[in-house]
Amino acid sequence: MIITRTPLRISFLGGGTDFPDFYKKYGGCVVTTAIDKYVYVIVKERFDKQIYVNYSIKEIVDRVGELKHELVREAMRKVGVKDGIEISFQSDVPSSGSGLGSSSTVTVGTLNALYQYTGRAVDAQKLARESCEIEIEKLGKPIGVQDQYIAAFGGVRFLEFKKSGKIVAEDLQLSEEILDDLKSCLMVFYTGRTRAAGSILQEQKENIKAKNVVLMKMAKQAREAKELLVAGKIYSLGKLMDEGWKLKRQLASRISDPEIERMYNAAKRAGAIGGKISGAGGGGFLTLFVPTGKREAVRKAVTACLPAGREMPVGLARDGSKVIFNIR
Repeated sequence: MIITRTPLRISFLGGGTDFPDFYKKYGGCVVTTAIDKYVYVIVKERFDKQIYVNYSIKEIVDRVGELKHELVREAMRKVGVKDGIEISFQSDVPSSGSGLGSSSTVTVGTLNALYQYTGRAVDAQKLARESCEIEIEKLGKPIGVQDQYIAAFGGVRFLEFKKSGKIVAEDLQLSEEILDDLKSCLMVFYTGRTRAAGSILQEQKENIKAKNVVLMKMAKQAREAKELLVAGKIYSLGKLMDEGWKLKRQLASRISDPEIERMYNAAKRAGAIGGKISGAGGGGFLTLFVPTGKREAVRKAVTACLPAGREMPVGLARDGSKVIFNIR
């Protein structure tokens, strides 16, 4: 049995510049962090030759091509596992529509588990690259590449997407003091609703040409955010996120809505410096930068707007996808 643990993420600035259609023309970058909320992938050998996959439903098939779970299907094909296996998933947050990169986390974690199952240890770069190949090239999903890289590498990173197609995952190597300050400023609230990100991201992808000026401003913000983080200027980073949220809302029509705006504005009136809806938008998790003395006021303000939602305590995750159990 193999168990992998792969982190979800919160992206601070630059999201949207990681679409290949954009960065291969202009270059892009993102400042992002892995968080201590995870997807666990459990892989075990079966005595028979069938394939079992357990998630929100249970699939039992004879051949890989019969699997409806397309991420598992393509990961098995990529690694070369054909039958006689059972794959199960556990997640710390809603498994889809959260805005925390869960789909890519599943892909990275599944690939890692399958490679380990076949006796091969692969590095984070390969896991991230092959996850992008599966999701973007093979399955044609309208997504970027940041989620796969932060899930594979972990930590607080500056991800740079070069015009050549090369992707660099720079560890910002922040001091313990800065990491503590960053963690103490973060507040994350579940909005009580998930959403299908595909249609929002498809619109965002189709808008890339029309929104390239906005996206270039967002890439510039990500570079500024890197410098602010390294310098430990956490409150300034929060203010920059407020500016970034204003730009992000311009990328597609359903990134925000009156309910999200009501939550965000209530948080700011209560003392939040800045923030954003994570991922594609439209629901999922609201991330805020909040001074320590304002946390309770912000908590009350946001939860008053969230009858079905609640706060989710988060920490920062140093590690990317890793094997936490391996016994044969």
